[in-house]
Amino acid sequence: METLWANDKEKTLPLREKVFQFLRNSILDGKIEPGENLVETKLADDLGVSRTPIREAFRKLELEGLVSSVPNKGVVVKGISKQDTKDIFSIRMHLEPLAASWAALRITPDEITKLEENLQLMEFYIKRGDLHQASKKNTDFHAIIFEAAKSNPLKQILNSLQEYVHLARLASLKNPGRPEKALDEHKCIFDAISAGNPDCAAECMKQHVLRSSESAQKRNEP
Repeated sequence: METLWANDKEKTLPLREKVFQFLRNSILDGKIEPGENLVETKLADDLGVSRTPIREAFRKLELEGLVSSVPNKGVVVKGISKQDTKDIFSIRMHLEPLAASWAALRITPDEITKLEENLQLMEFYIKRGDLHQASKKNTDFHAIIFEAAKSNPLKQILNSLQEYVHLARLASLKNPGRPEKALDEHKCIFDAISAGNPDCAAECMKQHVLRSSESAQKRNEP
């Protein structure tokens, strides 16, 4: 297992929060898979911490529905269910067009530049076939829009959903032809926002989330 501090951007977090974030991110990124048992003593040894922050992390993960305590088995990873994924896309379908609409009205020149640069990097990674990096740039693209919408409540809600949609987004991009189509959809969103057209931005975003949802569900079909 990678070290606890490998991708830790916030060095001031308490140890218990670092452990929680590490385990949470590992589950959401698919590094710890559904059905896997989390053994308190092994995790403590692997991460070089006492068992106390591990127990506290387990409690918080259970509250979020990412793990469950099973008699005679201990703590078992649940991960994100198919229904969770459908619900997340449904919420995105309602809220992300609003964010795109507001961004078209409120975005700054610097944010337009960031959005364009992100789009160029996404295209670069798609052409290279590096879907993991393309997925990260995809996530960053949406995060810039959330920031540009200039609404803290909306940004907080949508950023929290972004963490849960990572695996579904990557699964969607693995469908043949989907990366190129997703890129075109992002270009549509960018053109509308940079042109200051809120209605077009909202519609482009709505269609993008819809196609992403359909692609992710297709990937998960047996």
